[in-house]
Amino acid sequence: MRLYFVILLVSLSLACEKKTETPRSNMNNAASNQNAAVARTTPQTSVPVYTYEIVNSYNHDSDSFTQGLFFQNGFLYESAGGDGKSDLRKVDLKTGDVKQRRKMESKYFGEGATVLNNKIYQLTWQDGKCFVYDLNTFEPLFTLAYNGEGWGLTNDGTNLIMSDGSHQIKFLDPENFRVIRTINVFNNGKALTNLNELEYVKSEIWANIWHSDEENILGKENYIARINPADGKILGWIDLKGISPDDVTRDEENTLNGIAYDAATDRIFVTGKRWRRLFEIKIAPKS
Repeated sequence: MRLYFVILLVSLSLACEKKTETPRSNMNNAASNQNAAVARTTPQTSVPVYTYEIVNSYNHDSDSFTQGLFFQNGFLYESAGGDGKSDLRKVDLKTGDVKQRRKMESKYFGEGATVLNNKIYQLTWQDGKCFVYDLNTFEPLFTLAYNGEGWGLTNDGTNLIMSDGSHQIKFLDPENFRVIRTINVFNNGKALTNLNELEYVKSEIWANIWHSDEENILGKENYIARINPADGKILGWIDLKGISPDDVTRDEENTLNGIAYDAATDRIFVTGKRWRRLFEIKIAPKS
C-alpha cells in the first residue's frame, strides 16, 4: 500500500512539472488567440463619421508614388515608392518643389516613413529593412531589420508604430525594431486589413485603408480610420470622397495615401499616389 502511494505522488509531481514547462510563447499565443476570438465575435458599436473642408491646396509631384508623409520644421517629407523610382524627399509646402532628395537602390521599394529624435526612418515593402537617416543631411546612420512587409510608419514620440498590410499595428523600439506590443483593428467584428500609411494625430492613429471595400469599411473609397492606440478600437471614420476631382482619371493604384500632421499649428495634410494636389483640410462631424 505504501508503495502505491509513493508511485501516485511521483506521478502527480511529474504531471505538475510538465504543465510548468509549457513555453511562454505558446501561452502568449493562446492568450492572443483568445483575445482575438473575443474581438471577432463582439461587434463594435457604431462610430462617428467625419467630413472635411479644404483649407488650402498645394502642388504635388504627380510622379511621386506617395507611400509615407510627415511634416517637420516647416517642410513636408515624403517617401515615394516604385521599382527603381523610390526615394526620400524634403518638399517645400507652398511650391511643391523638392529641396532635398535621397534615392534608394533600385532593388528597394520605399514605403512608410517618420521622424523621431532627429532621425528619419524609412521602410521597404518586401525586403525587411528600415533605413535610418540623419534628418538634416539625409546621410544613412544604420539599418534595422524586421519580418514581414513594411507599409505605414509613424510614432508616438517614444515608439515607432508600423503597419504591415494586415489588421495588426505594431509598436516598435526605435533602436532595434523589437516589437513592444501589438494591437488588432476590427470593424464590426471583422479584421480591418490593408492598414496602410499612418499618422499619429492628437493621441490617435490615423490610417489610410488601401483599396477600401464594402465588407471592410462602408462601401466607399477614400476613408481614413481613426484608431485608439491603446486597444485598436475604431474611434471614427473620415470620409474624403471627392477630395481630388482633378485626379478622377488616375488608375486604381493611385489611391489616397499620405497623411501629415503639423502639431505646432494644428494643420492636417492629405494627398495620394501620383496625385497632382496636396490638401490642407479641417475635419468636422457629418450632419
